Amino acid sequence: MTQIQLYDTTLRDGAQRAGISFSVEDKVKIARKLDELGVHYIEGGWPGANPKDAQFFRRARSLRLATSVLTAFGSTRRAGGRAQDDPNLAALLSAETPVVTIVGKTWDLHVTEVLETAPEENLAMIADSVRFLKDAGRRVFFDAEHYFDGYRANPDYALACLRAAAGAGAEVLALCDTNGGALPSQVLAATRAAAEVGTPLGIHTHNDGELAVANTLSAVAGGALQVQGTINGYGERCGNANLCSLIPALQLKLGHACLPPERLALLAEVSHFVSEVANLAPDPHLPYVGASAFAHKGGLHVSAQMKDERSYQHIPPEVVGNRPRVLVSELSGRANIVHVARGLGLELDPDSPQTQAVLQHIKEQESRGFQYEGAEASFELLVRRAQPGYAPPFELVDFLVLVERRRRPSLSPEDGEVLSEATVKVKIGESVVHTAGVGNGPVNALDAALRKGLLQFYPALAAVRLTDYKVRILDETAGTEAQVRVLIESTDGTATWRTVGSSANIIEASWLALADALEFWLLRRRG
Repeated sequence: MTQIQLYDTTLRDGAQRAGISFSVEDKVKIARKLDELGVHYIEGGWPGANPKDAQFFRRARSLRLATSVLTAFGSTRRAGGRAQDDPNLAALLSAETPVVTIVGKTWDLHVTEVLETAPEENLAMIADSVRFLKDAGRRVFFDAEHYFDGYRANPDYALACLRAAAGAGAEVLALCDTNGGALPSQVLAATRAAAEVGTPLGIHTHNDGELAVANTLSAVAGGALQVQGTINGYGERCGNANLCSLIPALQLKLGHACLPPERLALLAEVSHFVSEVANLAPDPHLPYVGASAFAHKGGLHVSAQMKDERSYQHIPPEVVGNRPRVLVSELSGRANIVHVARGLGLELDPDSPQTQAVLQHIKEQESRGFQYEGAEASFELLVRRAQPGYAPPFELVDFLVLVERRRRPSLSPEDGEVLSEATVKVKIGESVVHTAGVGNGPVNALDAALRKGLLQFYPALAAVRLTDYKVRILDETAGTEAQVRVLIESTDGTATWRTVGSSANIIEASWLALADALEFWLLRRRG
C-alpha cells in the first residue's frame, strides 16, 4: 500500500473558475473543512498577487489545523534579477507557511516566447528561487508548469528544469498539465522519465480534455506520490482534477492510502459544503459524491439492487458519505414502488393489484408532464391515496382566479398596477368553506385564499411557507399552449418537501402542486 499525499488547491486554482469569488472568510471556512477531511496540504493562495490572499495568510496564522499543512503559492524570481530582491519571493516568506510552492517554466516555448529570456537563465531562476526559500527555512515544492507539453517538445530541456529544482533542494516536483490537453499514455511515459531524476513526484492536471482524473491516475502509475486537485474539480476554464473522484479511485480501486475510512466518509459532505460556500448549485451527477451518483431508475436495476446492492453499484455509497436513491418514473417497475414506499413506512406487496395500479397511475401521470423524481411529497401522497380508506384533510370543490390591470390616476396609460384575486371553495370534513384572497400574482392569491380557509381548521398550518417555485415548459414548440410543470418547495422551518403539478394551464398546475404541499404537511402532522 502506497501513501499518497493529497494537495488541495481549491483556494487558489479552484477560485479561478468563472463565477467563483471567495471572500477571506470563505477561504477560512473551506480551509477548516479541508483540515477536517484530512488532506495533507492546503494551498491557500498567492500572497504576492492580491490583497485578499495576503489578508488570508494573516488570518491563517491563528488557524489551528489538526491534519493539514498550509502552503503559499508563488513563482520563481524574475529574469535578470536576484532572488533576495524579488518581491514575489519576499511575499511568500511573509506568508509564514512551513511549505511554499513555486511555479517555474519547463517548456522552452514559454521560456523564449513568453518570458523572453534564455533557457539557461530560466534554469538559474528555478535553482536560485528554490535555494533562497530553502535557506530561509521553508520546505519547497516545485510546480513544473507545462511539463507535459515541454517534454513532448524538448524532453532534454524539460528534464533539465526538474534537475535544477531538485538540485537546489525541492522536496517534490509536481508535473503540471497546465493546458489540460495531455493523454493518459503521454502522462505515463513523461512521468516515468521524470522519475529518473530521483526526487518525489507530484501531479497537477487540468480538465480541458476531460482527462484530468485519468491523467492523474496515470501519473500515479508512473510513480507520482503527491496528487494535486480541487474539490468538485473547480478551476480555470474546464477545471482541475477532481479530488472527490481521485481520492476514492486511489484508495478504493487501487489500494493506495489517502485518508482514514472515517474521514473518507466525509467526502460527500465536504463536496456539498464547498459548493455552498462557492454559491454554486451542487452537481447531482458528480461521481461518488453527487446526489444521483447512486440513483437507480430502471425497474430491472432496482429489482436487482433489492436482491444484492453490488449488482448496480461499483462501491458501497456509504464509504464516501453518500447514499443510494431509488427514483420513481415511467421507467419504473414494481420494485421501485415497493422500495420507495418502504422508505415511507408503507409495506406494499409487489404482486398486489394496488401496487400495479400505483405504477400504472405514475406512468399515466408522467405522460401528462408530471415528474416524481424531485417531488417526493407528491409521490408519497399518490401512494397513500391508493391505500384503502384514505381520507384527505381537505378536498377542492372549485377555484376562480381574476387578474386585473388598473391604471393609476395621474399616470400615463402605460403605467399601472396588476391585481390578482382568487376565490377557493374546499370541503373539510362535512364543512364547505368559501374564501377569497389577494396576492402578488395569481399563485400567491390562490395560496392566500386556500390558507384562509384551512387555517380555520388547522391553525398550525401558519408555519408552512413556500421557499421555491419553478415552472418548466415541456413543449416549447407549442408556444403559449404548451404543457407546463410546476415544482414547489415548502418548509415549516424544520423539514423541507417538494411537490409537483402539471397542466396546459399554469394556474391549474400551480394549484395541484400547492394543494399537494399543504395536504402533505397536514398528513404528516396527523401521523
